[in-house]
Amino acid sequence: MSKKYSSYDQINADLEILKLEKEIHKQHILLGVEKTKETLQPENLFQEALTSCKKVFSNSYVTILQLAIPYVIDWLIHKKRGN
Repeated sequence: MSKKYSSYDQINADLEILKLEKEIHKQHILLGVEKTKETLQPENLFQEALTSCKKVFSNSYVTILQLAIPYVIDWLIHKKRGN
């Protein structure tokens, strides 16, 4: 569907709007690139990994203990026997 213009002022107004929209999209992309660069900094990667580990382990702390305790007990029993 094409738009019909009755004057050059309408054409120029639409072109100005398109130009501004293009600039907004460009700035949005540049901001995304900067955020990505910041996220990929080594200290930020380490912090993100640490945060993720904390979330995983804090949510499954009881499960990890339930799985680990039998192995620890078994290891202690075998250690006392000298096996």
